[in-house]
Amino acid sequence: MAKLEYKDLLDAGVHFGHLTRKWDPRMSPYIFMEKNGIHIIDLNKTLVCLDEASNAIKQIVRSGKKVMFVATKKQAKDLVATEAKRLNMPFVTERWLGGMLTNFATIRKSLKKMSGLDKLMKEEAYKNLAKKERLMVSRQKDKMEDVLGGIADLSRLPAALFIVDIKREHIAIAEAKKLGIPVFALVDTNSNPNEVDFPIPANDDAFKSVSLLVKAFGAAIEEGLSERKRDKEDAKLTEEEEAKKAVDAAETKD
Repeated sequence: MAKLEYKDLLDAGVHFGHLTRKWDPRMSPYIFMEKNGIHIIDLNKTLVCLDEASNAIKQIVRSGKKVMFVATKKQAKDLVATEAKRLNMPFVTERWLGGMLTNFATIRKSLKKMSGLDKLMKEEAYKNLAKKERLMVSRQKDKMEDVLGGIADLSRLPAALFIVDIKREHIAIAEAKKLGIPVFALVDTNSNPNEVDFPIPANDDAFKSVSLLVKAFGAAIEEGLSERKRDKEDAKLTEEEEAKKAVDAAETKD
């Protein structure tokens, strides 16, 4: 994806904030003006913040770590789930379970249970269960899948969080803060940008705005993944060259 321009943000309505009476004064550095009772976000600041966030997330991903996407609001959840799946990253789009980060050991047990139910449903023994019991197992698995499906492959804590709407996902942010996990987020004019490490001032309600920025953030992650792949290939090449030199040196001695 090409680098975003000012016009791209403008066309997607990224600049539209909330009603002025709903603002958080701590967002003032990112507000350009007030128009018809609505705060207008300074898109130049959005571009700068997005650039900073992209560079930082690239380094995290390049080192082989995972980024968890979090968005439970209606207009963002499908977008976020699609992008996270594409990048093979964990995501939460239904409900944030309290302790998902701070009590990860318990979450791991739930993931193990979900995996066990999945395994059971593929076995012959499951087919031999009474219809009512099969239904109970199936419902339990579906219920767990709804909440935990996006983090099914997560074996350790993520290295960073990407959040849409920090007011809504305040529990996730509090848990990340407690554990020192950096938070990248879209921050609207009704929120406190100091709550997160990498705020990206933007309209976090409009579908077009969220879509554009989620994809831009995803593109930065993709770049980080490509760089990691290149690093691995370079390391392998260097290893092979060193091995060849060692063999040549040994043959020369003989």
